[in-house]
Amino acid sequence: MRNLTCIVCPIGCSLEIDDCGSLSVTGNGCPRGAVYALEEIREPKRVVTATCLIDDAQTTGAVRVKRAPVKTASPCPREKIPALLDDIYKLRLSLPVKAGDAVISRWNGEDIDVVATRTIE
Repeated sequence: MRNLTCIVCPIGCSLEIDDCGSLSVTGNGCPRGAVYALEEIREPKRVVTATCLIDDAQTTGAVRVKRAPVKTASPCPREKIPALLDDIYKLRLSLPVKAGDAVISRWNGEDIDVVATRTIE
């Protein structure tokens, strides 16, 4: 028996997952909680947030911007996060960058894009 707190909505249901034999979920207040629990047990995924360097750290107004915030547009399998972060940290962006621009498309052939989360000109 495993216990999780559902993070799909603000209610935060206490879920119990019986992983002996077939997986069953109890404690969920809605069907989304069961889907979350089963995915968390089978293949946990996370949205990854990070920053990457800006080439020649350009000046924006009175502030010298050295790093740009980025995130994955869709969740990444948890076991692949270290490799993804390595690639993000090696990335060097040229300005301008607009929020929502893909800075990495289809990372390692997967359906994972890394997008800028801030416009920097």
